[in-house]
Amino acid sequence: MRYATLFATCLTLPTAIAAQDLHDVSIALDWTLNSNHVGLIVAEERGLYDDAGLDVEILPYSDTASSALLASGAADFAYMTSLGFMTARATGADITALWVTMQHETGRLVYQSDNAEIARPADLEGKTYAGFGSAWEDALISTMIETDGGTPDYDTVTLGTGAYEALATGRVDFTLEVATWEGVNSELLGREQSSFAYADYGIPDQQNGYIGSRTDYLAENPDVVARFLSATQDGYEWAADHPEEAADILIGAGDFPNAELVRGSMQAIVEGGYLDAADQPVGGIDGDRLAAMARFLFDSGVLTGPGGETLEWPGDVSDWYDQGWMDE
Repeated sequence: MRYATLFATCLTLPTAIAAQDLHDVSIALDWTLNSNHVGLIVAEERGLYDDAGLDVEILPYSDTASSALLASGAADFAYMTSLGFMTARATGADITALWVTMQHETGRLVYQSDNAEIARPADLEGKTYAGFGSAWEDALISTMIETDGGTPDYDTVTLGTGAYEALATGRVDFTLEVATWEGVNSELLGREQSSFAYADYGIPDQQNGYIGSRTDYLAENPDVVARFLSATQDGYEWAADHPEEAADILIGAGDFPNAELVRGSMQAIVEGGYLDAADQPVGGIDGDRLAAMARFLFDSGVLTGPGGETLEWPGDVSDWYDQGWMDE
C-alpha cells in the first residue's frame, strides 16, 4: 500500500511495483481508519488491487472533507458519509456515488439504561444532548421526538467525541453513536446503555459509506473505475465471510489502541447484516433509499447553499449515483 500525506507523495516506486506498470489511483477517507474501510484494506493487503492492475493510494484523513478533496481533483475517489456526499452534491459538486458500504443505518440515539426518565423519544423533551455541531443532528432528533408525539425542546452542548464519556458519567442525558463502533466500545467498557433506532421514529433507513468519483474521471477512465470497484467489492465480500481475519488485517494496517474494538466492530457489522442485503449485492446502492434520505435532508433544511440559503428539492436525484461498473 502507498501511504501519503496531502502535501507530499512518494516520488519513486519500488522497482518491483514499477515493473508491473500498475495504474495509480487514490482514494480519500472520510475519517481515521476504522472498520467501515475494511474492504479497502483487505483488497490492498490481499493483492486484489494488484491483480486488477492498480496501485491504490489511500490518503489519510485530514481536516479537509473527503468530498472536497474529490471535487477539487486531489483524489480520484473518496469514501464519504451519506451526509457529506449529499451536501457536496446538492451544492453543485460534480461528483457521483458509485458504491455504498453499509446497507442499513448504523447510527442510533443512545442513553443510559438506568435513566428512569427516558423510555421513549418523547421523553427527551427538556433533556440535555451532547452533540457534534451539525444541523443534521437537530433535524434528526427533532423529527424523532415529534414523531413520538413530543415537543423538540431540548438543550445541546457540543462536545464532539467527549460526548460518550459525558453520557457515561451522567453529565448529559443522550447522544448519537455508531452502533458498530462507539456502541461496541461501550459494551467493552461495561456501560449499560439503551438506544432508539432512527428508522423507528420518522427517519429514512439510509445506506451509508459512499465511494464516489468525479463525472469527468468516470467518463475518461471507465475501465479503471470498474476494476477499482470490482476489487473493492471482492475485498468487502471476503471481509464479510472472514470477519476475524479481516479484523486482523485491518489491525495490522492501522494504529488502534484497542484491537478488541476492531474485532468487536467487525463482528457487529457482520452479525447485523450491514454489508449484505437480500435485495442488493455488496456495495449496491438502493436508489429509492438514497432519494428518501436526500428528500429528508432537503425538506428539513439541512442541505443549504454556499451562503446558507435554503435549497429547492430538485425533484429527481437519480443522476446522483451510477452503478454501471457492475455490468463491466
